[in-house]
Amino acid sequence: MRIAAIIPARYASTRFPGKPLVSILGQTMIERVYRRVSLVSSLDRIIVATDDDRIFQAVESFGGEAVMTWPDHPTGTDRLAEVAAGLEVDLIVNIQGDEPLIHPRMIEAAITPLREDVRIPMGTLKTAIDNWQEFQDPNVVKVVTDREGFALYFSRSTVPHCRDNGPLPVEAFKHIGLYVYRRDFLLKFAALPPTRLECLEKLEQLRVLEHGYRIRVVETDLISIGVDVPEDIARVEARLRAESS
Repeated sequence: MRIAAIIPARYASTRFPGKPLVSILGQTMIERVYRRVSLVSSLDRIIVATDDDRIFQAVESFGGEAVMTWPDHPTGTDRLAEVAAGLEVDLIVNIQGDEPLIHPRMIEAAITPLREDVRIPMGTLKTAIDNWQEFQDPNVVKVVTDREGFALYFSRSTVPHCRDNGPLPVEAFKHIGLYVYRRDFLLKFAALPPTRLECLEKLEQLRVLEHGYRIRVVETDLISIGVDVPEDIARVEARLRAESS
């Protein structure tokens, strides 16, 4: 089975312009993500998809592979699909370019169900929520799954809701935005019209569910720290120092 990882990386960001090229302990963030992903032995190819020549040149300078994409894609899925359309692979792994601490085992865990069951079109990850602040944070996307591990719903709200006002639900999970697609399904997904719940929650993965497709969600106890704002860099650097000590 041929598997490619695509790392979307945009220079323009409302909260953190130039984020992929920010230095983290002397190495750009996009290089750190790329090198983490390269530790996954099952990947045949790793590609950075960008609309900015500065990022393209930076990736090529450290020996990585980058492709230029159209700058006006409405969603990250559209950018991914543009690259996937030109690849001869079976699976596409979408890894965010602002996850410099992504663990290779997280990527392998998301890939495994699609390698084992050809009926699964798409997969992703979840991790348990253990505090109320994270559970109530609308920037933390929650996911609810069925007994076989397939997504029932994704939401920015507090799901599942405890009607009796009890403690934090033991089945509260945070969605981790790493996706695996069958290539043909990714191209089909990108061509589907946006849906009501997707637009309401601003979550693209709801388009998959609303059109009747299934998403396999694998639980992991591994944690990554995404970089959304400049203040997150200090947290990432502290984690890297701890790992190397």
